[in-house]
Amino acid sequence: MINDVEKLREIARNVRISALEMVHGASSGHIGGSLGIADVLAAIYFYAMDEQDKFVLSKGHCSPALYAVLAEKGIIPEEDLSGFRQANSYLQGHPSMKDVPGVDASTGSLGQGISVACGMALGLRGARDGAPYSRLPAVYCVMGDGEQQEGQVWEAAAFAAHYGLDNLCVVVDLNGLQIDGATDEVMSIGDIAAKYRAFGWNVLEINGHDFGEIMAALDAAKEHKGKPTVIIAKTIKGKGVSFMEGNYAWHGTAPNDEQFELAVKELE
Repeated sequence: MINDVEKLREIARNVRISALEMVHGASSGHIGGSLGIADVLAAIYFYAMDEQDKFVLSKGHCSPALYAVLAEKGIIPEEDLSGFRQANSYLQGHPSMKDVPGVDASTGSLGQGISVACGMALGLRGARDGAPYSRLPAVYCVMGDGEQQEGQVWEAAAFAAHYGLDNLCVVVDLNGLQIDGATDEVMSIGDIAAKYRAFGWNVLEINGHDFGEIMAALDAAKEHKGKPTVIIAKTIKGKGVSFMEGNYAWHGTAPNDEQFELAVKELE
């Protein structure tokens, strides 16, 4: 566990730079959301999780951030990141549990990751008595806010509350943007915190770029019993690169050479 905020910031910066290098090298990929969730992923993987826990990136298109984190953890070789979206590379545009070490669930079709996470959480709880766990393993799931428009999300939310999956912690990456524009304009998700409360969840709202708040929320999720926890993390799409921040056009656009150099310079 790393509880040094400056060290976590350094890891998140490395993740952002690696994500940029991957998307630039492939001339394709989803950089906006990857930059936006770097802080959350750094905190989950390096502060909250241990080897018993599971992680599901429901917004699987942000695989560059996940692969970068796995490389920072030493789970996959850093030199393999250059193969992102290349022929004969195991680092596909969306994570595959069959191909990528450290990936617990294959994702890509939005709305489905939380259902997988629910199944994992329930299964781990059922297997606890006969398994060599020092504690009940936690399942972390990161979703997008546009993803909240999917009906399957709310079926899973009802399921998790009904079965009291208190070892499930979902983070909603609330940046207000999706591929076609603002979520409020494409199809408003309304008061997402109020919706999860109505479904019977423990709800926490934080700044998704403030490590103090992220870490405190992850701690609170572990301590809360009887209900699943959702952390509504307010983030900035394209965080850390001025010309990408808050611009939905960077949802799935790769930077050219000049833009890449400017972006890395800003992050460094």
